[in-house]
Amino acid sequence: MCGVIGIYSNNDIFAELYQGLLAIQHRGQDSAGIITYDGRFHTKKGNGLVRDIFTPDHARRLTGHIGIGHTRYPTIGGGRGEDAQPFLVYSPFGIMMAHNGNVVNYADLKKLLFEKYHRLLNSDNDVESILNIFAQKIADQKTGVLSPANVFAAVSGVFKEIIGSYSVVSYIAGQGLVAFRDPYGIKPLVYGVRRDGIVPSYAVASESVSLNIMNYGEIRNIAPGEALFIDRDRNVHTKRIRKRPHSPCLFEWVYFARPDSFIDEVNVYRCRINLGMLLTEEIRKSGLHIDVVVPVPDSARDAAIEIARKLNLKYREALVKNRYIGRTFIMPEADERRSSVRMKLNPIASEFKDKDVLLVDDSIVRGNTSRAIIDMVRECGAKHVYFAAYSPPLRYPCVYGIDMQTRTEFVARHSDADQVARKIGADKVIYQTLDNLKKAVRMENPRLKQFCAACFDGCYITGDVTPEMLQKIERERKDLQAHQLELNI
Repeated sequence: MCGVIGIYSNNDIFAELYQGLLAIQHRGQDSAGIITYDGRFHTKKGNGLVRDIFTPDHARRLTGHIGIGHTRYPTIGGGRGEDAQPFLVYSPFGIMMAHNGNVVNYADLKKLLFEKYHRLLNSDNDVESILNIFAQKIADQKTGVLSPANVFAAVSGVFKEIIGSYSVVSYIAGQGLVAFRDPYGIKPLVYGVRRDGIVPSYAVASESVSLNIMNYGEIRNIAPGEALFIDRDRNVHTKRIRKRPHSPCLFEWVYFARPDSFIDEVNVYRCRINLGMLLTEEIRKSGLHIDVVVPVPDSARDAAIEIARKLNLKYREALVKNRYIGRTFIMPEADERRSSVRMKLNPIASEFKDKDVLLVDDSIVRGNTSRAIIDMVRECGAKHVYFAAYSPPLRYPCVYGIDMQTRTEFVARHSDADQVARKIGADKVIYQTLDNLKKAVRMENPRLKQFCAACFDGCYITGDVTPEMLQKIERERKDLQAHQLELNI
């Protein structure tokens, strides 16, 4: 999960990029970067939050009407500065690029690019493989001015080489802005128009809310397998290069996206209300006595309100969030996640004392955060603590862009709901069903027939993820974790 923005504007775009990145900061808090272009490239990247990386000096230095921004959540690569996006190559033309997703065959591509094309990848960030393949496919065409056909041929070449998920935005110096989405459309990507001059300004982003804040309208999704090319005269060219069943990631609606965003024409807020409504039936079937419903802020709030309304129960926001602490799920280390829960959430003890409490959260992944919250609620004197997740049990590694790539990371891997309850210290755990999760999304967009649900059901929809590949990824992940532990020591 990352956030990307690309802008081809009539005005200097640093302020727009900065505002747009703040709107999608929730998609990645590890690092951020901006590259602008005004005849030459201007770069600023760093670790941390957007507000901490960019200064007034950068606003003056990062000039140009064209630029790309990125907020990063690492799935490949650690927290090193050189792993921050966007990335840049100077030949052919000069190309900058950022992406959201995960390249499954990154290690093989890194080897191929060096041995066949003598291109050295100097980071552990998988976008560098997409960028260099794209650049090589452009270079192979040996043309001075790129036509839409040239660009689409290069994107087609990327589709043939890359395994995984990727929503990409790129700019080719003097040629135009390019955006494309993998053939299954796993990760979201939208573009919009602002009619503020003789020719319009254009922007591409991971979420519609970013375009809303930057005052872009006429927003539409980039389709799965589609490429968008806005040439140097700002003519818009699109082509659906490869058609596969549209299979968006279900976790976007569960956790990643902001409630005011639309992901593939599904409002996230409405979807989470639907999830609460559908989970109500599972809670009702349990026969539990519940005094109060309490959400784990922030993503679970909408579903929890609907659950309380449907069950005619008291709703209380009794876990107070410190908004200056990052999202615990996307923190890279387990100890960091656990310790941050106490800093991030503080209970209002009187709302829990002597009560049967239903806590509502979006999901249970590793169980560390859930256990810490349940422990806090018990310390406040709750009689019983029940835990409802409005997504199904997470049991399988994600290779498409969520930082859960090893089987041992899932508390529900070989456990049913009762066993998970014992592990996290709850009196009862209630999960959403996978069918109801899909139903909640389809209630807002019935045209969505298929989804990426690999983390729930173990079915990898691209069809090219083998058991050997999963084992290799798990080994690489464990080796990286061991290396980072050594560095910390």
